[in-house]
Amino acid sequence: MDNWLCRPETPEDIPAVRRINLAAFDTSGEADLVDALRQDPSAWLPGLSYVAVPAGSGAAAAPVAHALLTRCHIATEPAVALAPCAVLPEHHKQGAGSAVIRALLDAARDAGERTVVVVGHPPYYPRFGFERASRFAIVPPQEWPDEAFMALSLDGSTPPPGMVRYAEAFGIA
Repeated sequence: MDNWLCRPETPEDIPAVRRINLAAFDTSGEADLVDALRQDPSAWLPGLSYVAVPAGSGAAAAPVAHALLTRCHIATEPAVALAPCAVLPEHHKQGAGSAVIRALLDAARDAGERTVVVVGHPPYYPRFGFERASRFAIVPPQEWPDEAFMALSLDGSTPPPGMVRYAEAFGIA
């Protein structure tokens, strides 16, 4: 984490965030999702879109990693969804992704968020404290592998049970 300066996204970072997501994924879907979420005031949470820049390069340096939390609900309880998380391919395996996710989770904790859900790689997300969401009776809105749908309590409380409702931009009914 010492190799990376992690900070909230600024308006000047928007083109770089799009470039990161375009470079990290096979399609433009995740980049388009971030743009759509940014336009949805019921989903977008100011200060919970984070970027990582190389330490020592200055806060205005071009971001190399991005992670986003947006509003979702577990039954009627507010929660946040972690997606997408992306790193420029030339910076993979250097800790930028982990650093930006840790900083973002800390920011969410500081903002009073209680529960985070993620659909992701089962070997990766437990390093941040994520566990199978089914352990808390949290149900995905569609069929996903149990080991890939995870939840994290940010405040030490038991996450609320129920089905997750994502922001409309996710296209998950």
